[in-house]
Amino acid sequence: MGGVPTTFAAGPVRVRVPATSANLGPGFDALGLALALHDDVAAEVTTNGVTVSVVGEGAGDLPCDDSHLVVRAMRAAFDELGGQPCGLAVECVNRIPQARGLGSSSAAIVAGVLLARALVTDGDQRLDDDAALRLAARIEGHPDNVAPCLLGGFTLAWTEPSGARAVSLPVAEGVRPTVLVPTERGLTASARAALPATVPHSDAALNAGRAALLVHALTTQPDLLLPATVDRLHQDYRAASMPGTATVVQALRAAGVPAVVSGAGPTVLALSDLPEGFEAGTDWQILRLPVDVRGAQVEQGRLGHAERDPVAAGRKS
Repeated sequence: MGGVPTTFAAGPVRVRVPATSANLGPGFDALGLALALHDDVAAEVTTNGVTVSVVGEGAGDLPCDDSHLVVRAMRAAFDELGGQPCGLAVECVNRIPQARGLGSSSAAIVAGVLLARALVTDGDQRLDDDAALRLAARIEGHPDNVAPCLLGGFTLAWTEPSGARAVSLPVAEGVRPTVLVPTERGLTASARAALPATVPHSDAALNAGRAALLVHALTTQPDLLLPATVDRLHQDYRAASMPGTATVVQALRAAGVPAVVSGAGPTVLALSDLPEGFEAGTDWQILRLPVDVRGAQVEQGRLGHAERDPVAAGRKS
């Protein structure tokens, strides 16, 4: 920034960020998929203080001050961009289920980073897309959810000494994601605590091969998705903490459906159509969600009437 003062945009900006599913079975902390279920967030620079409004998922539970994750991400981005505004007004319309393994935290982080960048007049020059990914991954702790949220589609992410990097690949037409979302919540920290410090070499070797096969299956040959989604690094270790999820995954895979735990769970991701008449139980909601190929989208202006509807994309409240 070289001492050049930071100038803020005069009007509001808005961003639409997609849900994501990470790991996809064997691709632990590396592979992710953007899904067409979105949060809409708008922000504007004000003269003083911070206000946050939340409707939809998390309303009444999420904080409405500086501790809100969108605001925290904005603050981190403003530091990178060279200066903090006097105040902020943030409006969140959330449709991504909270604490279910569908990337709600990553969506909030990506929304905050991109909103802050858009609120600085030369933000794109001060914080380019690669730097935005590095910052979002640093806030999140790993890049497997923030990468598909930013880039859209099927992403491969990795971390170098300089920070996170990622590429997005096209998804084959035969990939038809469905998520099965339970009413119970999960916590990523607890799910990570269930993982051992080391794993057998044979399990690591199996996962490396299946992750490589999964890239081919998702982009070229979906009929290989069932063997490509075999995992031995994380799902079995987490099964005891979410037995309902493990049961649904096992039932679907026994029926020939390439099903995996979405992220840290407890949502289940199926990458093909479910068997006719399949029922997960009364505590589960089933949503067909196409792949989001665009990733996060930023525009000028406030949220419109459609963006303010918290029951968009066929999701029940």
